Amino acid sequence: MKEGSQILDEKAITRGITRISHEIIERNKGIQDVVLIGIKTRGVYIAQRIREAIEKFEGKLLDLGELDISLYRDDLEKISEEPIINGTKIDFDIKDKIVVLVDDVLYTGRTIRSALDAIIDMGRPKSIQLAILIDRGHKELPIRADYVGKNVPTSKNEIVSVKLMEFDGENSVTIKKQI
Repeated sequence: MKEGSQILDEKAITRGITRISHEIIERNKGIQDVVLIGIKTRGVYIAQRIREAIEKFEGKLLDLGELDISLYRDDLEKISEEPIINGTKIDFDIKDKIVVLVDDVLYTGRTIRSALDAIIDMGRPKSIQLAILIDRGHKELPIRADYVGKNVPTSKNEIVSVKLMEFDGENSVTIKKQI
């Protein structure tokens, strides 16, 4: 692909989130005991959009939490000696809940592994499911998404960039070669 090729526009992102929302409802036979937890930063905004879509379909607003995995990363020392902690905000009990963990891109699986560790430290949910806007392959860990907006086969020298209006001022997903 050419540098900076757009793979999803605003409408395609919305379709992916709508599909994920319907699949969450169908798989869980409704939304009883379902909660959403977005991984900071863009996973939180995707989780908010899923929450809004589910509310339109089901007429009920799901609990929504924000998860900062900074202290759970296995590459913490490579990133910074003093990591920036944005804070986890989960003001509901996850015990016996169906936790749908939400992130923007699934690549190696290491971010999700860190998120699983963080969630388990908070309590014991009934189950943990994973919703991802983009699954780009190249997993290093045995982690797969339950809900995927779009599968995008990539090479390891490509970067998938998700931009969301709430954080970046636009809605798009692009892929470009790493220099």
